[in-house]
Amino acid sequence: MSSSYLHPFTPPRKSEFISIVEGKGAVVWDDAGNEYIDGMASLWYVTIGHGREEMADTIAQQAKTLAAYHTFDPYTTPATEAAASKIAELSPFDAPRVFMGSSGSEAVDTALKIARIAQREAGNPHKQIIVSRERGYHGTNYGGTSVQGIAPNREGWGSLLDGVINVIADDEEEMKRVFAEHGDEIAAVITEPVQGASGVWPPGPGYLSHLRDLCDEYGAYLIHDEVITAFGRLGSWFGSQHYGVTPDLITFAKGVTSGYVPLSGVIVGPKVMDALQANEGFILRTGYTYSGHTLACAAAIKNLEITEREGLLARAPEIGARLSAGLMPLRERGLLSDLRGEGAVWAISVPEGVDPAGVRDELLAKGVILRPIPANHLSMCPPLVITDDQIDQMVAAIGEVLDK
Repeated sequence: MSSSYLHPFTPPRKSEFISIVEGKGAVVWDDAGNEYIDGMASLWYVTIGHGREEMADTIAQQAKTLAAYHTFDPYTTPATEAAASKIAELSPFDAPRVFMGSSGSEAVDTALKIARIAQREAGNPHKQIIVSRERGYHGTNYGGTSVQGIAPNREGWGSLLDGVINVIADDEEEMKRVFAEHGDEIAAVITEPVQGASGVWPPGPGYLSHLRDLCDEYGAYLIHDEVITAFGRLGSWFGSQHYGVTPDLITFAKGVTSGYVPLSGVIVGPKVMDALQANEGFILRTGYTYSGHTLACAAAIKNLEITEREGLLARAPEIGARLSAGLMPLRERGLLSDLRGEGAVWAISVPEGVDPAGVRDELLAKGVILRPIPANHLSMCPPLVITDDQIDQMVAAIGEVLDK
């Protein structure tokens, strides 16, 4: 279909698109009746599957009662408070507070702002530098674009944030050097527990603990960007719990509502909250019209309830094990140059000369959706309700396409 919509991460001249019109479980259909296994859970987020009537009923009921009301001082809503309480309960923190927005990009920008202003309120106004990692994807607002570790996403937008240092992704010595040179000025380090949008790169052994130790030594905050890894993707509620490393701030989005209504947020741990509450009269002068959106929060509560009731956290490592077992023979045959992942978040790398976008297109013709990532990767992150048969169909289709 031709489009008047300006699509994100798409050549503006493109005008023909696949129109997805229906979804159920781990399957979606387009307007021509073609069926696809949704190997990407749309864009990393549909954990409980498409077309859940419980979600539709909950959203409809909340809309009939109160669709939205803002949460600037002095207002709140019961759904906002309940969602924040549940997210706080599931988090790795003791008694955190939860700030909310509508997108992962908003969450990242808010976390960066909170880190800097909390340092000021803690008596460290000179601590303003944000350290990020090569390959890191942190959304596309100005803060997230500035700390991007994917260079093409930073290009062409004009002046970005000052005070950002981007470090080689897994080089512990380089990170030590940056702290040795700038430690007194570093407000925070931001990292995904598993770097997702750049091609699914789990951390090296001990790397996240290494960051935690450096932040503790130099008085910097550690931000885990868990927009992808939160709410069951790695088999725990948060990737921080999966790796046993507790940060100071956690960003979330995507899986908190399985995408049924946009919702995001920042979980603010005790150390940062202590700084924000240190000075009487301080006002947190940031927020969004839809912070704590009532309808979105009702969707989050129901989504998390379904996730718990159906034991979907335990499903994530099962999905990963089946994908790995199915794809490993392709690597052994030389059809893949790499295979990597954690929990239910995986990627393959295809040999030099194989176009990942071309592989994506061939897979679409076989009814499987994966996401190509330059230069030679394809990611997969299926709904946690995907069946073993559907996983096997995905793997078989990948093998057939690469055999060609």
